[in-house]
Amino acid sequence: MKYKTISVADSKKLIKESKPMILDCRAMTDYRAGHLEDALHVHEDLKESLVKRGDKQRSLLIYCYYGHASEHLAEFFSDFGFQDVYSLEGGYSSWKDQHQEL
Repeated sequence: MKYKTISVADSKKLIKESKPMILDCRAMTDYRAGHLEDALHVHEDLKESLVKRGDKQRSLLIYCYYGHASEHLAEFFSDFGFQDVYSLEGGYSSWKDQHQEL
């Protein structure tokens, strides 16, 4: 496994310090209902563009709804040579839960 699973707390630190590209791989309706700030919705054209022309040195933070589908996408990008790939543990659901506690 070339990617890393990252907690919500660690992902906040990563976002603050490294400014990763944030990818949301949930359905478009879920993305439109709410997503992490600056997150891009992943679709086939974006995946293809990133694989062909993306900065493979830039960190990627990928999330889905519960943290399972994002692991597959994180592995996909790792396999294509992206060096610093993270899957958000617990997905958007965990992110949202921890933000409601604040």
